[in-house]
Amino acid sequence: MNSFPSPHLSWNVVTDVRALLEYPFMVQAFRAGLLVAVLAGVVGWFMVLRRQSFAGHTLAVVGFPGATAAVLIGVSSTYGFFAFSVGAAIFISMLPNAGGSRSAESAVVGTVQAFALAFGFLCYTWYGGFATSIGALLFGSFLGITTSQVGALVVVTLLAIGLLAAIGRPLYFATVDPDVALANGVPVQALGTTYLIVLGLTAGAVSQITGALLVFALLVAPAAAAQRISVRPHISLAWSVGLAISIVLISLTLSYYYPYPLGTFVTTIALLTYLIVRVVRR
Repeated sequence: MNSFPSPHLSWNVVTDVRALLEYPFMVQAFRAGLLVAVLAGVVGWFMVLRRQSFAGHTLAVVGFPGATAAVLIGVSSTYGFFAFSVGAAIFISMLPNAGGSRSAESAVVGTVQAFALAFGFLCYTWYGGFATSIGALLFGSFLGITTSQVGALVVVTLLAIGLLAAIGRPLYFATVDPDVALANGVPVQALGTTYLIVLGLTAGAVSQITGALLVFALLVAPAAAAQRISVRPHISLAWSVGLAISIVLISLTLSYYYPYPLGTFVTTIALLTYLIVRVVRR
């Protein structure tokens, strides 16, 4: 019989925060969550601006078979998330985009997404003892985040933010007006490939918190809301990061006090945030 009392929210914010930080697993969850939020806020902002949300969703879904395959061969699911997401990003970047039309690209990306889900469940059936954690891979969990996972997130966050800082200005130019950028000597194709790789890294990282199926919420909602708040890039980008951090912190707190999946809180709060911003701005 469990002798520990069930946690519950009170009107004393200081007491509630202390209760959260008493447990090492929650400290690790908040560390990972902050890293993921910053990464999703920055990379997601460019993803929404470039209208590559479908590709971002596919890269997140591809992380699921990567994680299941990694567990099947006896290594950490973190490696599978990153390996498959980045591999899929490189593959998508090599797809032709004739005349600026993305119809053929979308068809192939959708096919890759369907295959990824099927292959993930195939690995799941091969590994019979995996049933208890498949929900966490798909819909997220804040339990069991290790120090090595946080360390990997630090490396990925620094790498991704560093790459975007280096290519951010020409990438923005190539996104807003690719024809003019190309005429001015901006390497549009190379920038697009580099960004997709960063997006793949981000999808693999965010999956550690939200699960493979719900990465989309954290990548899209804060960025979409921020771009409705301001049309100025720097202000909009700051809002995207701030909203992502708020969503993650509130979701982790509620997941500790209420017995519901973390992904439920992330998607619900993200949707409410976007709807509120849209109504207020209208």
